[in-house]
Amino acid sequence: MTGFESVLDQKQPIRLLRTLLHKKTIPHAFLFTGMEGVGKRTTAAIFAMACNCTGNKDENFLEGGKVPGENNHFKKNKPIQKNDPCGHCRSCRKILSGNHPDIIRIEPSGPFIRIAQIRALYHILSMKPYEARRRVVIISEAQAMNPEAGNALLKILEEPPDQTTLILTAIQTSDLLPTIVSRCHHIRFRPIPPKSIESILIEKQGFAPDAAKILGKMANGSFSKALSMKQSNWVNRRNWLMHCLESFPSMQISSLLAFAEKLSRNKETLSESLELIQSWLRDLIVYRYDSEKIINNDLTENIRQASHSFTVQSLLSKMDAVQTAQKNIQGNTNLNVKLIMEILVMRLADRLC
Repeated sequence: MTGFESVLDQKQPIRLLRTLLHKKTIPHAFLFTGMEGVGKRTTAAIFAMACNCTGNKDENFLEGGKVPGENNHFKKNKPIQKNDPCGHCRSCRKILSGNHPDIIRIEPSGPFIRIAQIRALYHILSMKPYEARRRVVIISEAQAMNPEAGNALLKILEEPPDQTTLILTAIQTSDLLPTIVSRCHHIRFRPIPPKSIESILIEKQGFAPDAAKILGKMANGSFSKALSMKQSNWVNRRNWLMHCLESFPSMQISSLLAFAEKLSRNKETLSESLELIQSWLRDLIVYRYDSEKIINNDLTENIRQASHSFTVQSLLSKMDAVQTAQKNIQGNTNLNVKLIMEILVMRLADRLC
């Protein structure tokens, strides 16, 4: 489905966008904020289609197809509303395939969006759209703009071109220049409820209910994160991590350091591994008070046995150590990841205060 109904659990943003389309009061710039995987880029692409759709808008007309750029969330047999794109006209098909000349997508080149990309955009915007009623520029991960690119974009926002709307997506407004935020119509996207993620994983991804329930909770509101975990063999890695954590009290220092080195070598899965460790520690605390609310409910017996091996204060201290490691890794790419993992493992094993 290609209409706004395909975006999962974002009723307020969709209602606002439909209202703007209906009233034909479309601003020159939007800022969509929210965590990764909640539908920001999907919504931006659908909005671009809605601005330029020339097809059937009859309420009984059913959609088909996918929106590029982000994981798509589908619902069955919903009629297109009058302000939704049809998904079948020439304009919609071009946008769906990523081939529309007036729908411009900008993404980070490496870790940053660079000034050369914004200068190229400025040149394009100095000309009239080729065929679109409204040209749409989608700048994904706008928080990745370096200062020079941000200042260059600000000049575009100060004198917005006609027949053009810019849509910036970012995690939070504080990651952008205040002057950029002030010139955009801000729309906040909320985390997706675990139950909704769980349902889609079962209905559309073929997940077993137990696995879907765990991923729904661990995804922290991000559908793309749930899919990423599915593709990363997370069950086996989680089980290995849990086994190692249970063995920490009897491990030699050399074995603990080897475990830390193995974690640090797998940089692609390190963030997820730390979240899995965090979920385990959380469950050891939660089990004492409400065993029905643990995340790893397929490991209930292991959690029951381990939960009384530590004091709540000790478990909270270990969770704090994991959070500190996560912040250190995310906040500074120059830090020695191996050293961070060694300190974390020693704290988890109670070998450091």
